[in-house]
Amino acid sequence: MAGLALTYSDEACAAALSDEALLQAMARFEGALAQASAGAGLVSVQDAAVIAKTCANATFDASAIALEARTAGTMVVPFLKQLRAQVAAVSPRAAEQLHAGATSQDVVDTALVLCLKPASTRVLALSAALGDAAAQLAQRHAGTRCMARTLLQPALPVTFGWKAAVWLSAIARCHGGFRAAAHSVRSLQFGGPEGTLSGLGAKALQVEAAIAQALGLAVAPTPWHSVRDGFARLGAEAAMLAGTAGTVARDISLLMQPEIDELAEPAGAGRGGSSSMPHKRNPAGSLLALEAALRVPGLAATLLNQLGPELDRGLGQWQSQWMTLRDLLGATSSALAAMGEVLGGLEVREEVMGRNLPPPGDDAAARAMIGRALEAWKAARAT
Repeated sequence: MAGLALTYSDEACAAALSDEALLQAMARFEGALAQASAGAGLVSVQDAAVIAKTCANATFDASAIALEARTAGTMVVPFLKQLRAQVAAVSPRAAEQLHAGATSQDVVDTALVLCLKPASTRVLALSAALGDAAAQLAQRHAGTRCMARTLLQPALPVTFGWKAAVWLSAIARCHGGFRAAAHSVRSLQFGGPEGTLSGLGAKALQVEAAIAQALGLAVAPTPWHSVRDGFARLGAEAAMLAGTAGTVARDISLLMQPEIDELAEPAGAGRGGSSSMPHKRNPAGSLLALEAALRVPGLAATLLNQLGPELDRGLGQWQSQWMTLRDLLGATSSALAAMGEVLGGLEVREEVMGRNLPPPGDDAAARAMIGRALEAWKAARAT
């Protein structure tokens, strides 16, 4: 993901899920496979060393791989063609041992898992920053009275700290859910042509364990090439995180309207400007979060629709999941980054909030709710 697409993704998350990152992760898998096979006595130590070193320094023409993949039906065939040529330039014998015992889906799925590790770590960092900013607002404005609005009409007084605590409670739940889902997908996919690693014989599980250790991944009870619940769960949790950021964005953008004027996004040169009306101060951060929140449900639904591959290797499901997850986590990271910045510099216009309010009431219950939300956030951050 690059160029104009970065408008709708956090840069660090986009880099972790770029074409280049995926191809390098595929090469990491091949290098780990060669060394694990050498440790089991299936490949010579010398050949494995050549393969591993070449994989660590390999370069790829992503455009050529993409074009050839349309004919081959998988990107792994042209990927291996380019990688094998680089290995053969050092040792033709070693090139013959490349990819031995694995299949295309092992490479693609494991590479995606490797890319998802830094991407999900970035998403969690952005979620934590958003939660921290909401917690600060909840504490700072625990006594700042404002009007609640139900069905877009004035209702009864609340405090702005209570509103921030409501945001915070949702962020805490989604932060924990996404973290658990991200952890659950960090396992090696390695099954060989049919899923039982039969080509590696009695050394199969030894090779599997060594690859997982080298890549910092868990060993799954069985290969998961034909069960896609992990990616669907991660996608659903990411969508909920983005949707929660969108909830905050919707509230802020509505309360920024001049007719209400209770909040304002942080000001800055070039921020929220209009191409034709220089007097406007548009909610640019909220726009980014809402764009993402409106886009991610369809992406999550795509992953949910791919939960039923045919028999032992599906046709048309797993082949595109890395692209779907790239867009989904990119959108989620964009929403979280935007709203973290907005809440961090949010202008709360207390005097405006105080206009036309009825006499003060008893806010004891609201203050207790704020405290509970803060405690829940501390627990979510500490887990």
